[in-house]
Amino acid sequence: MDQRPQSIKVDKPWGKFEQYTHNLPCTVKIITVAPGGILSRQYHDRRDELWVILDPGAKVELGDKTLYPDPEEKLFIPRGTIHRLACVGDSPVRILEISFGVFDEEDIVRLEDVYGRVGP
Repeated sequence: MDQRPQSIKVDKPWGKFEQYTHNLPCTVKIITVAPGGILSRQYHDRRDELWVILDPGAKVELGDKTLYPDPEEKLFIPRGTIHRLACVGDSPVRILEISFGVFDEEDIVRLEDVYGRVGP
């Protein structure tokens, strides 16, 4: 799957919901980054990711762009795209990450990492 999954919004009498995936193999997690924390500058060979920003204070490097997305903003990261997440606010930043394709924590190619996790 190399294209953005379609999300749908459905209004209900009690409010609404937004569906990000339907009947697709995926892995879902919430990533929390502490103030001043920054993930590796990385890419993946076998998975695409959809990030839904949950809190203010996120800084996202996506390809050659630097973004400061608002809560509820969605970012699609196709496999092979270099990306990085950081928390630039005073409170932790959480993102909902939905990975499409083969999920394996070993499918992280780190290009730069402040914690010394780039391979030889």
